[in-house]
Amino acid sequence: MRRISIETGHHYDLLIGSGPLDRCGEEIARVVTPCAAAVVTDDTVDALYGEAVERSLRKAGFSAVRIVFPHGEASKNMGTLSHVLESLAGAGLTRSDLIVALGGGVVGDLAGFAAACYLRGIRFVQIPTSLLAMIDSSVGGKTAVDLAAGKNLAGAFWQPELVLCDTALLSTLPGCYRLDGLGEMIKYGMGFDAQLLSMMREGGWEREPEAMVARCISIKAAVVAADERDQAERQKLNLGHTAAHAIERCSGLGITHGRAVAIGTALIARACVKRGMLSHEALALLEEALDRCGLESRCAFSARELAAAAVNDKKRRGDSITLVLPATAGSCVLHPMPAAELEGFFADGLN
Repeated sequence: MRRISIETGHHYDLLIGSGPLDRCGEEIARVVTPCAAAVVTDDTVDALYGEAVERSLRKAGFSAVRIVFPHGEASKNMGTLSHVLESLAGAGLTRSDLIVALGGGVVGDLAGFAAACYLRGIRFVQIPTSLLAMIDSSVGGKTAVDLAAGKNLAGAFWQPELVLCDTALLSTLPGCYRLDGLGEMIKYGMGFDAQLLSMMREGGWEREPEAMVARCISIKAAVVAADERDQAERQKLNLGHTAAHAIERCSGLGITHGRAVAIGTALIARACVKRGMLSHEALALLEEALDRCGLESRCAFSARELAAAAVNDKKRRGDSITLVLPATAGSCVLHPMPAAELEGFFADGLN
């Protein structure tokens, strides 16, 4: 297995390979003395992998319970968080015990936030089951739930003890979930690694999926190590996200996160080209990579709808919002902008 060290204030490792799900208990026991473990997951993932993970934990000496909630972004809310916290208390977990987040980004974000809140913080492990979660949300310790006013508005920084990425799970991942991960991969390429973007355009994902996953994780690990608390450099990981979160909200969550990131990144890039801030060649590379991966690059919502949906974006500070803009293929910059100008900027990206 590949091992990537995540150098935050709380150091941990991320393991990538084919098959570690079946021995997850053994791997977790290397970093956490066997204790009570609550596997937090959604109903879809539980039906596929819940029993195998619980069995592996018990074999390694953990006592295990499962806490299951309905799948989907609609469950990423305070009501589900309350259910998980009450279930942890009902199971008698103590501060020396463990949460295992088994699932995609919704599960990881929600279970991680529960770990940060319960008894003012207990340990947790991430076992991401989707491509998007492997390369993005499982790394870096951001945890959150959505509020009615917007996405990820309640949360905490809480680093895991270990992340286990089993790439064998990707072979059975439904196409829509694969697209979500590919959207984030292309964001990494556009924002940080032009060679990665070119590889995506040439079909590198199909040939070397594990290597591509590792490359994306290494990019994020380096950014998080430089700025764990999201004060500057780490904000660049939000390339395309202000538009993406607005697209998600306008669609009533019908457009999933990674697909929205793909559309949002293309929208922002087109606006930058129109304003002379990005080359036509960089935009062409981005659009060709998106097309090769089967991702949409056009948005059906108006600039006014997008700007209204983005008003509560967590990157807003007073009357200003910080956009992440591509400077070249493979680099990006932070660009503060008056919130009142956001509609015009989006309009440039829609044309």
